Amino acid sequence: MIIHLKQGLSGEAIATMARDVEGIHVYSSDGVDLLVTTSKMQEVPAAIQDHVDSSYPMDSDIQLASKNYRTKTWEININGTRIGGDTRNSVVIGGPCSVESEEQITQSAELMKSLSITTLRAGCYKPRTSPYSFQGMGKEGLMLLVKMREQYGLNIITEVKDSSHVQDVIEHADIVQIGAKAMYDHSILRACGKARKPVLLKRGFGTTLQEFVQAAEFILSGGNEQVILCERGIRTFENKTRFTLDLCGVAFMKEYTNLPIILDPSHAMGYRYGVPDLARACLAMDIDGLLIETHPNPAVAKSDASQQLNHEEFKAMFESLKPIAGAVNRNLI
Repeated sequence: MIIHLKQGLSGEAIATMARDVEGIHVYSSDGVDLLVTTSKMQEVPAAIQDHVDSSYPMDSDIQLASKNYRTKTWEININGTRIGGDTRNSVVIGGPCSVESEEQITQSAELMKSLSITTLRAGCYKPRTSPYSFQGMGKEGLMLLVKMREQYGLNIITEVKDSSHVQDVIEHADIVQIGAKAMYDHSILRACGKARKPVLLKRGFGTTLQEFVQAAEFILSGGNEQVILCERGIRTFENKTRFTLDLCGVAFMKEYTNLPIILDPSHAMGYRYGVPDLARACLAMDIDGLLIETHPNPAVAKSDASQQLNHEEFKAMFESLKPIAGAVNRNLI
């Protein structure tokens, strides 16, 4: 249940009520104090009724992210790059899987700038499956991304692997990415809840939609309403592609959640030949953005070489998105 409290209550009084109902106190951007309890609670407890302005019983613990609570999709503003709400903008986030060198990330930044794409992606802390593969450049890579932002005016997004560097990423990135392997790390989720900075949360490859959106609830209940959901494929019985992109799940999230949705066809497919077609199919679903990997020379990429488009392929793919964006009344940014 989501409970809107009356104005004028002291912090101490709200904290006491939160303890009494075993709920979480959330201060919303609308200036309203909320108490969010388990969805099992369907009626306002008598002890706090005098302090309640309105209440919203929920049928599951998808609550703050539910369209039963807020029908309109949240608008996210990333340094003037706006998605969600009434914007009709679809952000294209491009760049390599990993920062590998200044030359490589500079070439990637120049490509984004030449196409008027606003947001550059690249990993600095890499959660690899094998301990013997490239683990990323760490803080050095993060500072190279900062340099690209300063030189080219791009927003930067990079991934948090674990809690050891979450504050560095929060401090320096414009969008904090929580990857599929870190989606259940509550220390990361709670840190991002306090950050008041846009967060892109990726769905774990073995995660149900309920579990996925409840992970977003950890961030939302921390007071950070700037959460973007990212579908990147789930593991099924199929082994000819890396994962299976769950467009049915995307339809569910559009219908039942109030958060912007971005799709990642690169990780879903795992092979570059299928990424452009998947990207076009994704955009046709009238979503808020795409996350697509591109590398100056994928043959020498240190991570996920098989799924990254080269720059010419990326340009061709981007041009092919424009008529689809027009057909669904979207602006590519």
